[in-house]
Amino acid sequence: MAAKRATTTDTGVTTLPEIANPQQVAPRDARNLSKLFFDQLAVLEEGTHEYQDVRNTLIEMNMSLVRYAAGRFRSRGADEMEDIVQVGMIGLIKAIDRFELSREVEFTSFAVPYIVGEIKRFFRDTSWAVHVPRRLQEVRIQLARATEELRTRLGRTPTVKELATLMSLSEEEVIEARLASNGYNSSSLDAAINNDSEDGEAALANFIGAEDPAMELVEDFHALAPLIADLDDRDRQIIHMRFVEELTQSQIGERLGCSQMHVSRLLTRTLKRLREGMLTTR
Repeated sequence: MAAKRATTTDTGVTTLPEIANPQQVAPRDARNLSKLFFDQLAVLEEGTHEYQDVRNTLIEMNMSLVRYAAGRFRSRGADEMEDIVQVGMIGLIKAIDRFELSREVEFTSFAVPYIVGEIKRFFRDTSWAVHVPRRLQEVRIQLARATEELRTRLGRTPTVKELATLMSLSEEEVIEARLASNGYNSSSLDAAINNDSEDGEAALANFIGAEDPAMELVEDFHALAPLIADLDDRDRQIIHMRFVEELTQSQIGERLGCSQMHVSRLLTRTLKRLREGMLTTR
């Protein structure tokens, strides 16, 4: 990419050096050239073609900063490194847009924290299998460090109270952070695990499932609903007062203006009808 540009300013004409390929500029040269380009960027009108040219050259010249910062996270693996570099580029662009020469700070010193911060934000927002509040994500890191420090010092796994004292947190907050840590990683229910049987391997779901007795209630409710709908208003009202409002038969009799014995006969007859209907539908 050629970068020979002439820009007219109030003080005259400033000619920027020609750069055949900004991405191949050595880091030391990029530091010196960046000062010239930032100086020029400050007097150009944002949104103009000349402004974009200078800004784009700054981005390409300083891509080595992104590669340097991304190198800290190389343990993440080659597949993820591409994403890390892309996210780091966002941090570089933010740094370029916010940098001011008047601060008298090297651009590299200004930009690297932006780049690393953007990468860390990417990990924070995407690495967790389950979303948890940012506060707990940060406490999890502190918890890991405190646990390792106390384990080394004490020669055993620290207690919640010891961790809370070291971290200046309440025991409840430490427990909450431990629970939140479970959301960092997850396993697929289809994940294969070793099995001592002849099959050799089996899916994780085969070992963690359990029968839910409440599922039978769901089926019963579905079968019962149309039977209750077929009752007359009085019988349906009695069922509601007895099993929803949990009134006694005497209280139901007072509301309906009849005896407790009559309510008992009506209730027995209605329940028998519903029971027979349930048996028929199964």
